[in-house]
Formats: sequence, C-alpha cells, structure tokens
Amino acid sequence: METVNKPVYRHSVAARATHWLWFVAILVLVTSGLQIFNAAPYLDASDKSNPARRVLSFDAQQGPHGSIGTTTIFGHEFQTTGLFGYTDDGAGAQEERAFPGWITLPNYQDLADGRRWHIFFAWVLVVAWSSYVISAAIRGDLKDLIARPSDFKKALPMQLYYLKLRRDPPEHGKYNPLQKITYTLVLFVLVPLIILTGLALSPGVDAIARPLTAVFGGRQFARLWHFTFMALLIMYFGVHMFFVITTRPIENLKSMITGWYRLGKHDGVGP
Repeated sequence: METVNKPVYRHSVAARATHWLWFVAILVLVTSGLQIFNAAPYLDASDKSNPARRVLSFDAQQGPHGSIGTTTIFGHEFQTTGLFGYTDDGAGAQEERAFPGWITLPNYQDLADGRRWHIFFAWVLVVAWSSYVISAAIRGDLKDLIARPSDFKKALPMQLYYLKLRRDPPEHGKYNPLQKITYTLVLFVLVPLIILTGLALSPGVDAIARPLTAVFGGRQFARLWHFTFMALLIMYFGVHMFFVITTRPIENLKSMITGWYRLGKHDGVGP
C-alpha cells in the first residue's frame, strides 16, 4: 500500500506541549547555569575544591596591551579573550567572567538571580520530563520510542544511510533505530542524571540526603558531572536540530505544532 504523502496524526497534544516545555526549560537552565558557573569558573575532579585536580578553568591575566582571557583544559592553556575568561559583561563592555553575557541569564553578573531562574526551571524540567514519560506510557507510545535489541543491529546501516553510503535505510517504525537509541538514552539516562546531580548540588538536599552527594563523589565531583551531562544534552540538542533542519523541516515543525505529519518515502508508522 502506498503511504508516501499520507497524513498521520504523529504527536499527541501532551507530547507537543511537553516538547515545547522541554525546549524552554532547557534553554533557561543552560543560560542560568552558566550564570551560576561564572561565580566559581572551574571544575575539579575531587570531592572538594582542589586546584591540583582541576579539569577546566577560566581566568583573566594582565597582558602588555590589556586583560587577556584564558581557558585551561587538563593543564593546557588557551587564549580565549572576548569569548571566555575576559569577555562581554552584558552592558557593552568587557570584564573578567567565564562565559559572556549574551549566553547567560541574566546577562549581567548576578548569582542570586541566576540561582532563582535555575531552581524554578529545574522543577519545570522535572514536570515536563515526568509528564512526557507518564502520558506516553498511558497512550502506549513508549513502545515506539524505547530501543529494542534489534534496533542496535540496525544502528550501523542507519548511520551508513545518513552518510550516503547506503541507498535505503533499514526497515523501521515511527522512529528510526538511531532516534530510538538516542531518545532512550536521553529520557532514561541523561535527564535523570542531570536531575540527580542537580539535587546533589543543592545545599538543602545535601543537608537531608547527604548519601546522594556521596554517590557522585562529593559536591565538586557532582558539579563536574552536572556540567558534563549538560554539555552532552546540548550536543544532543545540536544533532537533533541538525536532523530536523536537514530532513523535511517544514513537516517536522508542522507536526510539532499541529500533530499531523505527511509521511515521506522512508518514514515508518509502527513500533
């Protein structure tokens, strides 16, 4: 049966609402998180602050022609003036700060406001994540989303198709094998770890649930993991946007607004 151009109702109201809630929550959490990071612009692989075990740091030094911003990764220093270390202060000038004002919330240096935004939208993320998983389970849509053993066997053929080394993708359902593997990792590994490491960093939670902080190796280690998981989530978001833009962008965007999607040549509909 010919299915190309056949309209299908692909995303429920709950899926679309939580999708856009995810987008807003992650955008605010990343920008407010960078604001918080600016107050202590380093990451240590240690239970406590330890310069000897510093993984990443941002700094500013006085050079012959003014201040120089530097970024140090595993002991290797790079000049990053204007981007990191000595950069945009959010008011048209430059100052000593790790991340520039144009990617922090608020754009000016204010740790207290950054924390308020971060904590509020952390709970928004928890609500969006749990609502999405619960509503998908109730609708029976999780079977379309969660990777199965057969999907791992199809991952390489799917990647070869994306690299134009294979004419057709392997047979798949609503989501292809790489999408299902990625969504499974993000939904059930990455986001829960971000939430748990965030809780481990909270002084209030640390006071009543210290074992949680200890599980991640202490507050500084929890901070390192939280930053690393955030970086992985941003990478996922970048790859996600790349495929949205390069594979039928109008249909993809329309389906996340109206729910309806017109099937393409290689789209599946089942699990």
